[in-house]
Amino acid sequence: MPTDEITAAAAGSWTLGDRTVHRMGFGSMRITANPDRDLAVRVLRRAVELGVNHIDTAAFYFSPGGPLRVGTGGVRYATELIREALHPYPDDLVIATKVGPDYRTGAWSGELASPADLRRQVEENLRRLGRDHLDVVNLRIVRRPGDDSVAERFAALAELRDAGLIRHLGLSNVRVDHLDEAQAIAPVVCVQNAYAVDAHRSSDDLLRVCGERGVAFVPFFALAGERREAGATAEHDAAVREVARAHGATPHQVRLAWTLHQGPHVLAIPGTGDPEHLAQNVAAGALRLSPDDLARLG
Repeated sequence: MPTDEITAAAAGSWTLGDRTVHRMGFGSMRITANPDRDLAVRVLRRAVELGVNHIDTAAFYFSPGGPLRVGTGGVRYATELIREALHPYPDDLVIATKVGPDYRTGAWSGELASPADLRRQVEENLRRLGRDHLDVVNLRIVRRPGDDSVAERFAALAELRDAGLIRHLGLSNVRVDHLDEAQAIAPVVCVQNAYAVDAHRSSDDLLRVCGERGVAFVPFFALAGERREAGATAEHDAAVREVARAHGATPHQVRLAWTLHQGPHVLAIPGTGDPEHLAQNVAAGALRLSPDDLARLG
């Protein structure tokens, strides 16, 4: 499908707390992979030119040594690249970040930070982004059935919200019971979970509950599927390819369109370090799938 002049506004909008964002956003993890900082800056600026006003990032998005486990050269933090590209920030730009995993060693471990360390991570986000408050902070957890309560850590973030360092709170990598637990402490504006047309469908129920409660559901790995941090998959089932051909779109655009069609509260945050792929991703917000398309995709 053509990408010229299609902006993020084509996907519609949703409200995160008191901030309205276009439902097609941008995920910043992959901009750290390439040592060419100028390329990352160009991609970020182009995203804003295309109407993106919701950028997802994290304190622990960095390369080399971060969750992508790729890259050479000096350490590059997504938050610093965002500041370099976009500061002073547009008034309508919402930057959502994540805290939770402990990465003090400079390498991705996946272990959880203590409640006391969460303040350090929030302050690090503030410093690297050049902000005096954070728009949205998502608590990222590691699921350990029977031992993965969010209460203590979420309460610690709620205290930072009350202190004015955070505007809104969210959750990442959670179940419905985690959402219940958090909402008993403070308002939750969004939930981020792995979710795709062909992967991680265990979050179907969580997506539905979020819609019922007016909470944004923000899938990550919508393009990567089971490849996760390895990047956008080239393996698409027959239904995705058939729908793509029928619409003159790419399979990746169909995957993003399917994501947005799961509910008006669903926000897309595809990430890329390639300006051409960025434009294709944003254009997917204009792709309208029919009931027959959606039934075929499942």
